[in-house]
Amino acid sequence: MNEQNVADLVKCIRLCLECTDVCGATVGVVSRQAEYDANVARPLLEACVATCKSCGDECERHARMHEHCRVCAEACRRCERACGVVLAAMKLPAGMK
Repeated sequence: MNEQNVADLVKCIRLCLECTDVCGATVGVVSRQAEYDANVARPLLEACVATCKSCGDECERHARMHEHCRVCAEACRRCERACGVVLAAMKLPAGMK
């Protein structure tokens, strides 16, 4: 919010805030030390993948001008991949995990 051309970053800021909310909810649900409900975890993981992709794409647009956007884009890509791995593991038959 301290950038000179903050108007150019409004979409980026909004997506970062949304990504933070979705990722926070996802990690809260999937990291519990108890059996998970796939009907709850799967949509959260899917939302996390989609949100991280959107946020990462937007941050990449600004990465050359803003170091924080480059760092954010990298973090979004890592999270997007990690959630994708968890989703893929959830879809495997029980004997193949």
